[in-house]
Amino acid sequence: MRLTRKRIAILVAEGVEDLEFYVPLMRLQEEGAEVIAAAIDLDPIRGKNGLEITPTTRVDSLESRDLFAVIVPGGWAPDKLRRHAVVTNLIREMNAAGKIVAIICHGGLVAISAGIVRDRRATGSLGIKDDLVNAGAVWVDEPAFRDGNLVWGRIVADIPAFCRELVAALVEDPASSRNTRGLD
Repeated sequence: MRLTRKRIAILVAEGVEDLEFYVPLMRLQEEGAEVIAAAIDLDPIRGKNGLEITPTTRVDSLESRDLFAVIVPGGWAPDKLRRHAVVTNLIREMNAAGKIVAIICHGGLVAISAGIVRDRRATGSLGIKDDLVNAGAVWVDEPAFRDGNLVWGRIVADIPAFCRELVAALVEDPASSRNTRGLD
């Protein structure tokens, strides 16, 4: 259990892609991580495919210094989450601290609004390719990869590759990843 005592938040809102929430949640729990579902409020939400998620904490109660990493799954939730400064501020703070920010599918919308994609390699659903490019990211059509502290996944079918990249990034010595942005 390589992630024991590591606190990791997964950001959720109505319409989150169920599998992009539950699969990383369970994979990280297998590694011993404390994984919390963070939302704007504590009301139960329905995922895009109908599964219910009960948030365990509110995003405004999170402090980047207390988190080891944050995950932004896709679905329709990112478009809702990106509208809240508390969400984009958390993502900016995590990125500035060099902590892992993992993004899959439409989760890139939150990264765009947080202003952390310029000159970084990025992927996601083809539906946000133009948004990422227009925000200054370098589009990469690969299932999953890491660009420094950012872990990217493309779509639901790529969840296994995303989870492999995510776990590898989380168990690696964080100091060794700070200069591997991929564009240098």
